[in-house]
Amino acid sequence: MTLEQRIAHVNKVVSEACERAGRSPEEVNIVAVTKYVSVDKTRQVLDSGIVHLGENRWQSAKPKWEALGSRGVWHFIGQLQSNKVKDVIGKFAYIHSLDRLSLAKELERQASAADITLKAFVQVNVSGEDTKAGMPPEKVFDFIRQLGEFPHIEVIGLMTMAPFDSDAESARPVFRGLRELREDLNAKNVQAKPIEHLSMGMSGDFEVAIEEGATWVRLGSILVGKEED
Repeated sequence: MTLEQRIAHVNKVVSEACERAGRSPEEVNIVAVTKYVSVDKTRQVLDSGIVHLGENRWQSAKPKWEALGSRGVWHFIGQLQSNKVKDVIGKFAYIHSLDRLSLAKELERQASAADITLKAFVQVNVSGEDTKAGMPPEKVFDFIRQLGEFPHIEVIGLMTMAPFDSDAESARPVFRGLRELREDLNAKNVQAKPIEHLSMGMSGDFEVAIEEGATWVRLGSILVGKEED
């Protein structure tokens, strides 16, 4: 399949999932995960009209950002170590993996120095898997309250990853759990501005994620293909 065919297929799937859920496709934002493809393939993605790009390591993102940084809106979607914050500040507008206070403090320190505001998703380990990053759901309320002390971090949403399973339906309880957590946090007025977004769903399970309320889906292979494609 060509990139154009993949985009058309993804848009069709998004529209159908939204129709089943009684949602508008305009509520769903797509992040093209380009971490496994080259600068040239990333350029093709941007040329197609997609502007949101997701990377999980600065080492692999660096050549793409240096060549194309001004053209895209960059999302850091992997685990971020505090000593790597300097690499993402001023380059990545969105952080999808904020999961601990020490990282928040370093993000705030460097964002303040750069006079920028980061849009952040708090990563939640809804499934409880030991292999998954993110904080337990029961700790999220207090964490977001603490983040209110950091003016250069804007919490816009929650993020989670479902267990890897060939049956996408198995991810539904995880995605539903994140949506219900957001509803609970907003009902308790965890911060002045309601938490709007849910970053959840990847190539194998994004239909289910959309049905459960995803506003951002992170799509790699199904959207951008692989380097040999």
